[in-house]
Amino acid sequence: MKRFPYAHATHPQWRMAAALVLAQLRAQMALPDGAASPALGLLYITDHYASEAAPILEHLATELPEVLDWVGTVGVGVAANNVEYFDEPAMVVMLCDLAPDQFRVFNGVSPLAASESRDGFRAHTALVHADGQTPDLTELVQEVAQRTTSGYLFGGLSSSRGDSVQFALSHRVPMVVGEGSQGVFSGGLSGVAFGPDVGLVSRVTQGAQPVGPTHTITASDGNLVLSLDGRPALDVLLDELSISLDHPEHAMPRLRMTLVGLTTRGQDANPRAVMAPGQFSPEVVVRHLIGLDPVRRGVAIADRAPQGAKLAFCERHREAARADLMRVCAEIREELEPEVIEMPFSADGPLATSNPALHRIAGAVYVSCSGRGGPHFGSPSAELHLVRHALGDVPLVGFFAGGEIAHDRIYGYTGVLTVFTTPA
Repeated sequence: MKRFPYAHATHPQWRMAAALVLAQLRAQMALPDGAASPALGLLYITDHYASEAAPILEHLATELPEVLDWVGTVGVGVAANNVEYFDEPAMVVMLCDLAPDQFRVFNGVSPLAASESRDGFRAHTALVHADGQTPDLTELVQEVAQRTTSGYLFGGLSSSRGDSVQFALSHRVPMVVGEGSQGVFSGGLSGVAFGPDVGLVSRVTQGAQPVGPTHTITASDGNLVLSLDGRPALDVLLDELSISLDHPEHAMPRLRMTLVGLTTRGQDANPRAVMAPGQFSPEVVVRHLIGLDPVRRGVAIADRAPQGAKLAFCERHREAARADLMRVCAEIREELEPEVIEMPFSADGPLATSNPALHRIAGAVYVSCSGRGGPHFGSPSAELHLVRHALGDVPLVGFFAGGEIAHDRIYGYTGVLTVFTTPA
């Protein structure tokens, strides 16, 4: 597996942006360490180009005939190594140097198989793109995860102020006219599954900071949390925020900033779901606080709140987000860095040697929340600057999503960083 060619460009006319992208890709494909015949293309566009999704995909597929399959989606922003494009027409592309027998594109016309396919392919992990308006999407994501041997998905929900589209073009599946005949779909989910020989390392970075301890939901009604640790949930919330509803001019601004970190695994929920100060573990999903019930002393959240689940009130916090992003990047690097092995003493003293790096990064995909990005981190492209500082100059593309997918869950206000590894 060679280094994945990648490219990015912005231009009011998509054909000009595509020409810039193609020039960058062809230059990298000609390099000695570049993939000359990559089989899989990842394509992310901003919503400025959403109405032109079909001709964009057709153009790129025609210009790059060696690329067999394409996947991707639309976002209000897209990202590449060291740069973010928000509120402007832009596209990013990465070409993955993977063996064709180690991946399968799936979509609504050709869903991911629940068991081993006829040619012996068995999905181990999958990159997933989904429409957030799809009914029962949480259950659908869990079903796809169950169809992989690892149970691990990564990806995100399309985000767009116009058409919400997904790219899922496979050379193996003849498209039915009228049903994504150009490889462009709306609704449901699509993506690409990877076999066990595709090396991946993935981490979730949270963007919220707990403002108090973790509680157990002891009474609830649908999405209304009635009691926490036996106390009225509204009373717990007001105490932790040090506010009173008798003074709404002070209470309302603070409440608008407040979110909840929820762990819904019932008895399997990790009691240490809130880890070190300022950090949530991957078990926690962040949800909006959507209302208060002064009569029942309850708190309504944007998710079901089953009894026995864990809950912590939290708020978005720039420094916590920066620290957690650096943490996950460091964890990824630690998995790839060489180990130092101490050898026995010799006549000249102790022998020490380092194993060569076991793996290197061939490419990376970063899906971040549309509410994050440079503005949340303090300056334009600041979030991607942090990733580059930690991982180095590696091929990377991604998009800013309406919800992030990791494991078998849909997150919010998070980033999902996944790197493709190859033996070094």
